Amino acid sequence: MLSPNDKKLEKLDPFYRPSVSKQKTSAEIISEARNALRTVRTERPFTPKDDQRKLFGPASSRTPENRPPSCFSLHASSFESSDSRPISGTRLSPLELKPKVPASPTDEDNCFSFPKPPVDPAKIRRISSARARLFRAASQGALLLDRSLPPTDSKKTVESKETVTMGDSVTKINGVYLTESNAIGHLKSHPLLLTRDGGFSEIKEQGMFQGTTSSPSHLRSGGDQGKRRVRTLSCPSSSDGSRQPTKAVPKANLQEKDTEIEVDEIFWNTRIVPLLCELEKEENIETVCAACTQLHHALEEGNMLGNKFKRRSNLLKTLYKLVDVGSDPLSLKLAKIILALKVSRKNLLNVCKLIFKISRSEKNDSLIQNDSILEPLLEVLSCEDLQTNTEAFLYCMGAIKFISANPGFLSEIINKGAVEILMNLIKQISENTKKCGTCSPDLGHLLVQVTATLRNLVDSPLARSKLLSVSAIPQLCTVTEQYLGDKDICTNVVRIFSKLTSYRDCCAALADYSRCYALFLNLINKYQKKQDLVIRIVFILGNLTAKNNQAREQFAKEKGSIQTLLSLFHTFHQLDLQSQKQAYEGTGLATAQRPPSEVEDVLIKLTRLLANIAIHPGIGPALAANQQVVGLLLTMLEYKALDDCEELVINTTATINNLSYYQVKNSVIRDKKLYIAELLLKLLVSNNMDGILEAVRVFGNLSQDQDICTFIVQNNVHKFMIALLDAKHQDICFSACGVLLNLTVDKDKRVILKEGGGIKKLVDCLRDFGPTDWQLACLVCKTLWNFSENITNASSCFGDEDANKLLVLLSSFLDEELALNGSFDQDLKNYHKFHWETEFKPVAQQLLKRIQRHHTFLEPLPVASF
Repeated sequence: MLSPNDKKLEKLDPFYRPSVSKQKTSAEIISEARNALRTVRTERPFTPKDDQRKLFGPASSRTPENRPPSCFSLHASSFESSDSRPISGTRLSPLELKPKVPASPTDEDNCFSFPKPPVDPAKIRRISSARARLFRAASQGALLLDRSLPPTDSKKTVESKETVTMGDSVTKINGVYLTESNAIGHLKSHPLLLTRDGGFSEIKEQGMFQGTTSSPSHLRSGGDQGKRRVRTLSCPSSSDGSRQPTKAVPKANLQEKDTEIEVDEIFWNTRIVPLLCELEKEENIETVCAACTQLHHALEEGNMLGNKFKRRSNLLKTLYKLVDVGSDPLSLKLAKIILALKVSRKNLLNVCKLIFKISRSEKNDSLIQNDSILEPLLEVLSCEDLQTNTEAFLYCMGAIKFISANPGFLSEIINKGAVEILMNLIKQISENTKKCGTCSPDLGHLLVQVTATLRNLVDSPLARSKLLSVSAIPQLCTVTEQYLGDKDICTNVVRIFSKLTSYRDCCAALADYSRCYALFLNLINKYQKKQDLVIRIVFILGNLTAKNNQAREQFAKEKGSIQTLLSLFHTFHQLDLQSQKQAYEGTGLATAQRPPSEVEDVLIKLTRLLANIAIHPGIGPALAANQQVVGLLLTMLEYKALDDCEELVINTTATINNLSYYQVKNSVIRDKKLYIAELLLKLLVSNNMDGILEAVRVFGNLSQDQDICTFIVQNNVHKFMIALLDAKHQDICFSACGVLLNLTVDKDKRVILKEGGGIKKLVDCLRDFGPTDWQLACLVCKTLWNFSENITNASSCFGDEDANKLLVLLSSFLDEELALNGSFDQDLKNYHKFHWETEFKPVAQQLLKRIQRHHTFLEPLPVASF
């Protein structure tokens, strides 16, 4: 006699029907998701590597006349020689000229004079010639002195304004009287002097001015340390030539100053000058390169780098001349020194162009790595002014972009702070654009290089971590909104997101930025026929909606989101049909034999996105009731063959599976269920296991309808499901068992389980997969429960052998210590225990009691081992 509990259990509906009033447990939700709704995976769109390194690749939307060149000539003459000191960024206002007219032409105090008549032409030529010689010598770093300077008489002067007048207290250069300090500065800035014998000699700056006592004022080539002494006098106080005594300078201060100058001069002559001479006379490139390396080290050691070095201009001239040699190894070393000397404006642009030219060749990557040029390039981006040096930044970034394309440089670039520097640059561009209200073409060109470089860097886990730490995702979205009309920038940014969203933490960060969904929809609407851009946007949206139900909801809430997807689907479906028609028109080939079209990948990503957003309970039913959505999906199954277009057919079937989960009255899937079942038959008979699995899953949802159950039996689909129980694939067994469970709801169809050894196969599934998959074990028990509803004898119902196996297996699996004694980590143990307690145990206990009540034991049962 049955107990009250057993009688209640006997009256329960088949297990697949959940009670409406009963709240679903977490295990039930997970089980249903496995049985019906599931996300779809796909590969990230492939981007081929550019054959040539250019600022803008062949796919760029920029025309050649509207973009900076990647090829150009660069010579020593391209550099400016005036870059000897930093240029002030302050613009001076013009002064008003208000001349004061004298009271009378004879006024003695009048300083205003009228123009004088021309002097004798011969005299003009003499003066001009002398002036030209002086300026020419000064431009070469030399101060010209007249050969007539007497060797002994310090009082004698030279009257020409172009000569230097020396005396006990006065220095006159080019007709200008200088104080002692001015003379020092002037002579120090011109380290070469013309000697009495007609040759040039360097002024030894140390000891140049040794106080104010009388000493020979002429230049001497000898001396204790080869010093040349120049005695200066203060400027006259009035026009009558009277002189004022000079102010005494403390001896201690002079000695301290003399020591400092002497050290610099000795270092320059002993360390720098020999290297410069070697650079000018040496013809062997390797030797010159070695000299450049030594020169850089010496300048660094002598604290002579930067833009405060007084001999910097002459040094730069020497370096500029060597650019014409045309050697990449030498040019790279020259560029490194020139950057270290902090050149600006045109020279900064030219040195960045020089490095850009070198980096265009992959064979130079090893040179770039050996010379460590990355750090000075990044320093340019972080220290120089963007608005003043936009073009220099462009070629600097172009070089870094080429370097970052080599995976061997990624760690070095990232460790030197490239991610932070580039994101700061993007921020500056964005702020400048916002301030101006318009998108600057030059900044747009630069932004293409920056985003292309980031695209290369995000392959590194460290770069992705840094991007998250500096909140790069909102900034990238903002600048893309600003430059929405620039396809190159938009393409680079979506390529970045395409890579980032393949990783969970980055995907979650983008999903949390709510403005990204509107941005992606705007991009789709603007570039609907641009496959390379659209395919990545849809891929990104598919990643965002794969695991995040909030992302599905936020995307669906955006105005016109679903309609945009449908419009895109229709556009590429038509393009796909046209391409296939053009390729195979008149060949007589069947539609299913056609190879994939060029736009097929977009359709693959689109169906995946629809499958993912259909998981949301508020979106899925609406999609299932949408004629256009279901119609496009069915069209895919109609004309696409699994062998030719595997991923598209599988994704389409998965989308139909998710939509078929919703049993709503206005469901188009429900209305077309029989036609869908017919389309699925060709998948079941294929050799593609993934295609078979998706078809079985759809049958699992559709078989809750009696018409589909009848279709399954009439077309012998049930035999196929029983055969699939032999597959050593848990998901296939799970889905096939779900179909059989639904068939056993109908009492008239329960007998089909005995065809083809169905009971034995179910028992074997329980034995093989039970300890590792309690959900599948639960499904097997539910199917056997339905099958044995009117049992009178266990042996006649299941057969003696299978009844005994069931008794042993159920008894063993219900022993918690034996059932959960697997070698799993703690999280997996908790997961198994949860499903064992909430799903398997309640059903297995009732099934075991039913079999025990209707089974005659002829011999002791063996103990199961697993």
